Amino acid sequence: MASKIMKDGRVRWKGRVQKLGQIRQKLFDTRAAALEWEAEERKTNWEATTDTVCSLKNWAEKYLDHAAKYDRKTFNEKRQALRKLFAATTGKGKAAQLIVNPLSPVASLTPGKVLAALRVQFETRSGNAANKDRKNLVAAWNWGIKYLGLPTPNPCLVDRFPEKRHPRYVPAEEDFWKVFAQTQGQDRVMLLCYLHLGARRSEIFRLCWEDVDFGNSRIRLYTKKRRDGSLEYDWLPMTGELAEALNWWWDNRTFKDSTYVFICEQDGGFCREQYGKPFKERMQLMKRLCERAKVKPFGFHAIRHLTASILYKMGQPVSVIQAILRHKSPNTTAIYLRTLGLEETRGALEGLAARFAGHGLEPDPAGNGSGNGCGKVLSFTAKGSTQEKTPIPSSQVVVRRKRTA
Repeated sequence: MASKIMKDGRVRWKGRVQKLGQIRQKLFDTRAAALEWEAEERKTNWEATTDTVCSLKNWAEKYLDHAAKYDRKTFNEKRQALRKLFAATTGKGKAAQLIVNPLSPVASLTPGKVLAALRVQFETRSGNAANKDRKNLVAAWNWGIKYLGLPTPNPCLVDRFPEKRHPRYVPAEEDFWKVFAQTQGQDRVMLLCYLHLGARRSEIFRLCWEDVDFGNSRIRLYTKKRRDGSLEYDWLPMTGELAEALNWWWDNRTFKDSTYVFICEQDGGFCREQYGKPFKERMQLMKRLCERAKVKPFGFHAIRHLTASILYKMGQPVSVIQAILRHKSPNTTAIYLRTLGLEETRGALEGLAARFAGHGLEPDPAGNGSGNGCGKVLSFTAKGSTQEKTPIPSSQVVVRRKRTA
């Protein structure tokens, strides 16, 4: 429908047509001219056009421009999902063909093509990887519906794939201290920050001295792990041991004029360009330290899991652990703890069994029934009952077979 607008100080009429996920607009001097243009555009075969403004590639590029506000890990995850969508093929060798052509118009993307592309990920990687890509594709298309006028319903809302999840590895506390013993200087202080704060990797990388409040014994941590990618902060209490370590580092830090707590001190190899700047990656540090300590390799985020598990085993309630990990939802905290409570669950069940002791089943001194070869079997009578258990002779056992046609 044509609409009246003010353009360059005079009244104009804007014609607007949306079709096949594309939007076309044009300005006219009169309302009649705008309406006539809209009618002609609705009759035009837009699929035959060579305009790539609303191609799948253009949609992906615009969405990634929007996604740049998220943290690096989230952005890379979204970018890889789109890359894999456009790289998925059917067939092998010279017969291989793209399932989704990025130069095709957005209207060409169907649930069948998305499902086929995700199936490639399911077969070559895992169901978890395919579902993670599905989640990011759904979010990208929903953004396109809202801001680019992409067609509905969302073609990426296909069935989820079966997953085989493995418990997240949580290093033993003694393994952490073995690794800690291999560190010195700022690396030692950094590991203490991860352990005492349950922090994410990027939160410690971006930590500034103004975030360390020695007077009130607290630390401010910033995170981008929010739905809209905004940078939020929370204050956490600073333990005495951590305060002592940070005080020492303040006095002995290498770069006195830097506002960041942790700075790259290596000026050779891959670190040359990052020398004197805050860390963005420390990909090899934990690997080297674990090799020296001769423990199973783990990374910075595993220390966060370790902090959660220690708090859990200390008997801290989920609400406290949630506050320390700074999760918005207690369900997220529950996921962290779900694989950490096996032995506590076992202890609870053993306690339950102890409560029922004396009210359950007793060994049959007669040794009747099917036992374990030691003459001790369970008689299915309550304690104190004088009813004897009589085994059924094998000659009386009737085997009923299913009648076949």
